Amino acid sequence: MTRRIFLGASAAASLAGQEILTLTPPKANARIPYGKDPLQFGDLRLPSGPGPHPVVIFVHGGFWRAAYNLDHAGHLCAALARAGAATWSIEYRRIGDPGGGWPGTLEDVLHGSEHVTALSRRYPLDLKRIVASGHSAGGQLVLWLAAQRAVDLRGVVPLAAVSDLRRAWALQLSGGVVKQFLGGSPEQVPQRYDATSPIELLPISVPQRMAHGTADEIVPFEMSERFAKKSKNAKLIALKGAGHFELIDPRAREWETVRKSILDWDF
Repeated sequence: MTRRIFLGASAAASLAGQEILTLTPPKANARIPYGKDPLQFGDLRLPSGPGPHPVVIFVHGGFWRAAYNLDHAGHLCAALARAGAATWSIEYRRIGDPGGGWPGTLEDVLHGSEHVTALSRRYPLDLKRIVASGHSAGGQLVLWLAAQRAVDLRGVVPLAAVSDLRRAWALQLSGGVVKQFLGGSPEQVPQRYDATSPIELLPISVPQRMAHGTADEIVPFEMSERFAKKSKNAKLIALKGAGHFELIDPRAREWETVRKSILDWDF
């Protein structure tokens, strides 16, 4: 995994924090396609016991680039499964993949999430208790998903989310990657920013819990802070002193807070 692309201008992030990206995750119970493209699949992990189990739809980050896949999210998903929730970790076409970026990435996240209904016909899943969570660019994607109202979500828990794509462009996050994702700058394709940037989609009726490290050097904390202030339905969970990757690392001291934020079904 080439860290240099992921970090962009924030190359000062500690190597220790990034270690979770390179560790082999526990295997999923099943890898299941939700579409015909080779990248349209998800990893399902199930808790012990007969169920029906609550479900966490998880969308990994990586600034929407093909260099980063769902593997690094497997540690978080396995930990949530051990804690009692089924996890459906979605892979999707990304920048550099045929059909990735606008609009394929968004379509994949939507269709992959909707596939939970089909999964429930084979696996003991509780469709009345579904939460969506995602990290970094995955946080943008799950907030966008919540705004579509295509999946009956109890809540959405973005972790260090890129929740304002115009702001991400202005800050040139990861070398201006949002331009690659949407196919242009805000001046060139304003309608795509309007339709895709979570802060532009407010109000979002699905309750939001925004978890973000105050020392994040990759996606600044102020982005979640501004989003939560504008949203009428969001709670900001500030993780003091945390960087970007601690939020998806079950070994980190922040994990207990992250776990509770995702698995507290009383939104």
